Amino acid sequence: MSLPSPNLDDRRFQQFVDDAKRYIQQRAPEWTDHNVSDPGVTLVETVAHMADQIVYRLNRVPDKNHLAFLDLVGITLFPPSAARTEVTFWLSAPQEETVAVAVGTEVATTRTERDEAVVFATERGLDIVPTALSHLVVQRQGGPVTDRTTELAEGKDVLCFSEAPEPGDCMLIGLTAAAPHCALALELDSRVDGVGVDPRQPPLSWEAWTEDGWQPCEVDRDGTGGLNRPGDIVLHLPEGHVLSRNGGHEAGWVRCRVTEPLTGQPFYTTSPTIRSAEAYTVGGTTRAVHAETVRDEALGESTGLPGQRLRLAHAPVVADSPPVLLQTATHEGWHDWEVVPHFASSRPDDPHITLDGATGEIAFGPSVRESDGTLRQYGAVPPKGAVIRARRYRTGGGRAGNVARHAVQVLRTSIPYVGEVVNREAARGGVDGETVEEAKLRAPITLRAQERAVTLRDYEELARRAAPETAGSPAWRARRANTGRTRCGSWSSRRPSPTPAGGCVSSNWSPVTPCWTASPASSTSAA
Repeated sequence: MSLPSPNLDDRRFQQFVDDAKRYIQQRAPEWTDHNVSDPGVTLVETVAHMADQIVYRLNRVPDKNHLAFLDLVGITLFPPSAARTEVTFWLSAPQEETVAVAVGTEVATTRTERDEAVVFATERGLDIVPTALSHLVVQRQGGPVTDRTTELAEGKDVLCFSEAPEPGDCMLIGLTAAAPHCALALELDSRVDGVGVDPRQPPLSWEAWTEDGWQPCEVDRDGTGGLNRPGDIVLHLPEGHVLSRNGGHEAGWVRCRVTEPLTGQPFYTTSPTIRSAEAYTVGGTTRAVHAETVRDEALGESTGLPGQRLRLAHAPVVADSPPVLLQTATHEGWHDWEVVPHFASSRPDDPHITLDGATGEIAFGPSVRESDGTLRQYGAVPPKGAVIRARRYRTGGGRAGNVARHAVQVLRTSIPYVGEVVNREAARGGVDGETVEEAKLRAPITLRAQERAVTLRDYEELARRAAPETAGSPAWRARRANTGRTRCGSWSSRRPSPTPAGGCVSSNWSPVTPCWTASPASSTSAA
């Protein structure tokens, strides 16, 4: 149910006319002709019509007032959620030095006559580390490793696997340096000896050694047809690729492993061979968010009074950690302020602020009058005249960021030796900001749940609040027991540890003590 619009005056045209006629009887009893033909009554009806229009507009409370009403009960509009994607930076040529891609590097889609460019910014730094081949070893299934580095250097044909390959046989390539998040190119001079396989679908898996063991590598392209012809293979190494020892050699290891053939998939009858091999990095991949970074924005000076409010020049603000880095000038330099959801737990000396991501409004802590007449300060207040600035924040978000794969191709921040940029997968997670009408529908649910989840509707609302990008998918899939009951837990964002409360256990989506409801559609529950 939506919030009812306040009916500030329920009188209508005829009521205004009747009230005026009753007032005339009291103030001018000599006026006896109250028929519509009387000129005076015509004037009364004219004024009543104008009053009726004023009341109509008064009852049509604008969105600004609706937002003020919602704010009184602690409900603010959800800001847009930003889409995210993996962006690959390709080098123009292999380099001997590390190429660094800084945090906040901007890339974008191509601007057209109809559409503006959609800008993305990297969320973390990327080091494209130079590397080269240092060792080549082979290993039969379950057997010891055999070093083939010397034979490869002499130009001999080296068997990649055992003469009759079996699932589990491996060829391991040792790199001079670990290259996490990097794109690795392998130039192999292979021979058409691996008879029997389909070059388009060889039974091979490329993996890299990480802190968590062997992890699969994404194969960007394979020009060798399953190690059956000269060509190059480009692999995207996973996060956590590290140096390790194998066969007595320390290197960043990558391996090609023979896998079990799928149904109808041809398998090797003899092992492929290679005569020469070379490895080098050709790029790297990092995560980017649909947002533009704003730096060093001046917001004015402090008034020295509690509850001061400021507004950022660019809204909405993308959720980040922190969403905005606010600083005030002191005699000792710039002082950082922490963004909190509310001031309920703030002490008078805590440098806390709140941020409305949808509007970009920043608020300092208020001073609240207690029952004994004293004033209690929630959060610190910057000294009067202190300069306030937004050191860094990001603005953007929305469904416009859900671009297709290969749509991001423009490098807005120049980086030496980087010749191309592309998103290999579509961007996901972009959600438009909440409208006033949607907030009016959400308000009764929020007030009923009170940050606790018992029914399925409560879980869905809290999940939407924690992750707005999941708005288009089911927030809760219930498992029904044979008794027809639905198992659920309880959520409380105010206590991080499980605590029994009201027949349920409050936690942050951790396994909790179960409670039961009659059915997913039921709005009541019993502990």
